[in-house]
Amino acid sequence: MRRLDIHLSKDAACDTVISAIKAADPIDYVIMETEQKDRCMISVFMRDGTNQTLMDNIQMALEGRTDWRVMVLPIEATAPKLEEIKGEKAANADQATREELFSDISNGARLDRNFVIMVILSTIVAAIGLNSDGIAAVIGAMVIAPLLGPILGFSMGAALGDFDLLKRGGATLTVGIATALAVSFAISFMLPLNLQSHELMSRAEVRVDGLALAMAAGGAAALSLTRGQAEALVGVMVAAALLPPGAALGLFAGGGEYDLALRAALLLALNVASLVLSALIVFRLRKIRPRKWIEQKNATWAVWINAALSAFFLIVAATLIVLLDLGAKVDIG
Repeated sequence: MRRLDIHLSKDAACDTVISAIKAADPIDYVIMETEQKDRCMISVFMRDGTNQTLMDNIQMALEGRTDWRVMVLPIEATAPKLEEIKGEKAANADQATREELFSDISNGARLDRNFVIMVILSTIVAAIGLNSDGIAAVIGAMVIAPLLGPILGFSMGAALGDFDLLKRGGATLTVGIATALAVSFAISFMLPLNLQSHELMSRAEVRVDGLALAMAAGGAAALSLTRGQAEALVGVMVAAALLPPGAALGLFAGGGEYDLALRAALLLALNVASLVLSALIVFRLRKIRPRKWIEQKNATWAVWINAALSAFFLIVAATLIVLLDLGAKVDIG
């Protein structure tokens, strides 16, 4: 369940909002008086999956006004027990609202000092783990790497046609990857490059199954977010597709192994494209789109452009992987 608290002026618009609430088939709603005599608050109790229609109808009814606000709050339990729903409502019961998703993803795509520090720390752990063939350290680095937010921010910006979010997610991701490359490049001058490390050398092997892993990670991350579930675990999968190849690229480049660095760079680029494409697909399948027709049109163009570019890049890259046998074990002899 969700509780929608609607604060607005006590005028004709209030009656319109109440009509929209009744049409949305709520579990219950309560109209409360406030200390401000010219305002009222309406608390609406809705099943999960039915909130988006009501949110859209309220925003349409109050279009052009600035004296209102809607807050969405989760409800953990209620009594007496609700009837079990079936059919389409049951299928949509785990769908978070567009506004909830936007708030979560926008916060995750923010570029700030904490993001940069976490990238630096996770890269240090990843680089040392890769060079020493320590799988535990590599996994630990993926746990703390904050790279899920920018990927989802970029993808959702395209899905909603929100170019501010798209640019913010892209900029945050770019800074994160660039920071990882710079840190691992600097570490390569402090540690002798260990070309016997399986963890390090595996990041120079570009295989088609690696693309499948990145696609699955991006799709799982987007799906878990739209269902309102914790995305920490799938965030590790996303980081697995980005952080180790980025750290390996810096280590190879700093160690003068430019052929291996190019392979790691290709793997990193392919993983980014795979993550974005799969997240875009999930957002479209889950019907995450803008409310207004014009904005929907812009979002559709943004989705198709990003999807087409990502798909083209992946097809060309997969062909090169097969033809050039880039997935074969690297011979360092």
